[in-house]
Amino acid sequence: MVLNPPIYASISISFEWAMNDFSSGFHPPAVPGHETKLSAEEKQPAARCEWDFSLATVVSSTANATVSDTLGVIEFDPSNTILATGGIARKIRIYTLNSLLRPQEETVHFQGEHQSIAFLDHTNASGNCIFTPAKLSSLRWKPGTGGRILGSGDYDGVVMEYDVETKVPIFERGGSVAKVQPTKSRSSVCCVEFNPFGDALIAAGCADQKAYAYDVRKMVEPVHIFDGHTKTITYVRFLNAQTLVSAGTDGCLKLWNIVDSRLLRTYKGHVNSRSFVGLSVWRHGGLLGCGSENNQVFVYDTRWGEPIWVHGFEPMGRDSSDHHHAFVSSVCWRQVNEDQCTLVAGGSNGVLHVFVGKRKSDSE
Repeated sequence: MVLNPPIYASISISFEWAMNDFSSGFHPPAVPGHETKLSAEEKQPAARCEWDFSLATVVSSTANATVSDTLGVIEFDPSNTILATGGIARKIRIYTLNSLLRPQEETVHFQGEHQSIAFLDHTNASGNCIFTPAKLSSLRWKPGTGGRILGSGDYDGVVMEYDVETKVPIFERGGSVAKVQPTKSRSSVCCVEFNPFGDALIAAGCADQKAYAYDVRKMVEPVHIFDGHTKTITYVRFLNAQTLVSAGTDGCLKLWNIVDSRLLRTYKGHVNSRSFVGLSVWRHGGLLGCGSENNQVFVYDTRWGEPIWVHGFEPMGRDSSDHHHAFVSSVCWRQVNEDQCTLVAGGSNGVLHVFVGKRKSDSE
């Protein structure tokens, strides 16, 4: 979605859902001093893709939507078997992973080769649809509820909890128990992320080009400040207990050492100058995923600053959506500790793409 969110100059903490601890096979590089200079980077091996990615499913609407259906957020539940999406259309769609990875229905000629891809309709693929009173900016499943309770944040600044089986709100959180203002200039807070690894940290990205980390037990001053972007920070994600990834409208992703706020690596290749294009980290595989304003999805390996895989959202098969001004607006990795992966990406035209990947053998 276009970078025009509600203007919040402070972080309000109304609740915290404990997140599952996902193990990570990635260890941050031990780089002394500041970020590695370009001359040193040139000596490093070129980025290589150790994964075979393919498009498995395309989900779109058969009828022309009367309102924008931009998918601004995608979220797997803690079991990684249920998926929720939300955005501008004021609705939450719930899918099971099995419903999205059905046997392929059609074979199409795409990018010079024949591919077997399932083409589905949102109405048939989605098991539940919850209508919300406002546009949605965030979703988060509540752990310990068996994929039944889903929290949402909307453009009116309201946090709601929904029972996805009854499709009704069960709690509205309008107040807060703590409040901080990251900058004296009251810059907008564009994203917030709790540390899922047990530490009492909450990270926030702001329009002042900085990210901040606070100790939720004493939210007076930030304990870490991450300064390196040249434009608004749109996303922050914890890769593991030691590192944080940020995204900005300067067209960069950045990897930070949390302890000393040191910049470890910058990732460039995607196009992002004005919109929310999504950011997701696959902790087990050490991969980053993001969208792009040129309607492509990008995958980075945390070891290299260049993308290892890029896929364009081209119209094909039964997908007749207007894509001339579309862009990839949201992405989400399935958090599994396996040598295969699932990446789901949504577009500003409401189309959902499901990609699957498998680690290449040593002989490839």
